[in-house]
Amino acid sequence: MAFDAGRYSDAAASYALAASVGRDARAYDLWACALVRHAYVDMSEHRHHQAAQMLRAAELLASRGDQSLSTCQWVASVQAEVYADLGDLEACERAMDRAEAVLDLGADSVNGGWLRFDGARLAEERGSRYVQLGRLDLAETTLEQALTQTALAPGQSYRRRGAVLTDMAAIGAKRQDPEQIVAYGQEAVSLARASASGYLARRLRGLCDEFGPLSRDHRVAELEAEIAALTTP
Repeated sequence: MAFDAGRYSDAAASYALAASVGRDARAYDLWACALVRHAYVDMSEHRHHQAAQMLRAAELLASRGDQSLSTCQWVASVQAEVYADLGDLEACERAMDRAEAVLDLGADSVNGGWLRFDGARLAEERGSRYVQLGRLDLAETTLEQALTQTALAPGQSYRRRGAVLTDMAAIGAKRQDPEQIVAYGQEAVSLARASASGYLARRLRGLCDEFGPLSRDHRVAELEAEIAALTTP
């Protein structure tokens, strides 16, 4: 709750406590998951090298945990995001490949509580990583395929569909294509309004940072104003 509200110091303290309890109990999966959550704080504050170190520790712990759980694969998925932020395509793709091993695990690999990584979002995550890395053709192909999934169809998960649409709009921004920005950005804004998702609102505000000179286009300027009006927790 503290993390979602942007209270990162409080979140970090909670994750540190959880890691301590996991360590004392020698519960390696819980310990690793606490470190992954802590890494998200570093990522949110753009401390990517620190996040990479935290995730390496989580990877080592997960390797000592229950291999029937998807802890190792979840760690790899988050590592891919950090490597993308660091601009390391090869390391990112290796991590995504490790994450995809979750598809070989059974339904018991997740518990619906502290561990929920089941690989359902692998396509959209890979596409998002390619956006971060500037591999726009790969990103667009992967994200278009993700949007064909039933779980991302209109009327399903507003948050997940909105995140993919935001990434598609970001591709338009990087290509200096105002029509693509507006086409995908408008639907993402509608989903953010309908869901009152603070996550989507923050993603969309990050999208505005990509506009640059395109903000002078009246269509993009109108979209930017709509994004600015979204409520962010």
